[in-house]
Amino acid sequence: MAWKRKKKPLEDEERNVADPVRSREKTMHRAVKLLAAKPRSVAELRERLLEKPWTNEEIVDEVLKKLEDYKYLDDEQFAKSAAEGKLRESPVGKHRLRQSLTNKKLDKETIDQAIETAFENTPEGDVIDRAIRKRLRLKGRPETREDAKKFYDYLLRQGFSYDLIASKMREVTAGAFDEE
Repeated sequence: MAWKRKKKPLEDEERNVADPVRSREKTMHRAVKLLAAKPRSVAELRERLLEKPWTNEEIVDEVLKKLEDYKYLDDEQFAKSAAEGKLRESPVGKHRLRQSLTNKKLDKETIDQAIETAFENTPEGDVIDRAIRKRLRLKGRPETREDAKKFYDYLLRQGFSYDLIASKMREVTAGAFDEE
């Protein structure tokens, strides 16, 4: 699979906005197409729209404002649904979820609020239990110290906190997760 190179937003001197009305229409059309493909944050959409030479920041700002007025763009709602979707998709901890939302170019307060909401609906203890059961199904119970270390490292990579992992690993070694 060939990787696409990330396009950089163009500088103002590289832009060719001959007909502002036509450019606004094209920018709006592109924005709607991008949002139809997948939900995006305002910053993500802005970046993608500015990749094209036939638009400029002023036109993009107008289009984004109109989309926000139509309720097609809402970073808070986007962050909440992205966080809850990620938790449904795979068992991940707060750290990994934060990293995922940061990659979506959301601000820190929005991310924190979305994570808090997501873990109110699905407690982190339940999420790590799902991750442990999945790992036990795939790899079995850790027999050696090395296996336990790999299990522990797996949970760390999934973004769970050290203290939570330590308490859950004690339960795993005590047999609390035997065929529930």
